[in-house]
Amino acid sequence: MNLFYVIGAVAAVGLLAYLAVALLNAEEL
Repeated sequence: MNLFYVIGAVAAVGLLAYLAVALLNAEEL
C-alpha cells in the first residue's frame, strides 16, 4: 500500500488549506 503517499497528499492539502486561510486573514487586516 502507498501509505506514505497518502500521508504526503493529506499533509500537502492541509498545508495548502492553512496557507489559503492565512492569506484570507491577512487580507482582512
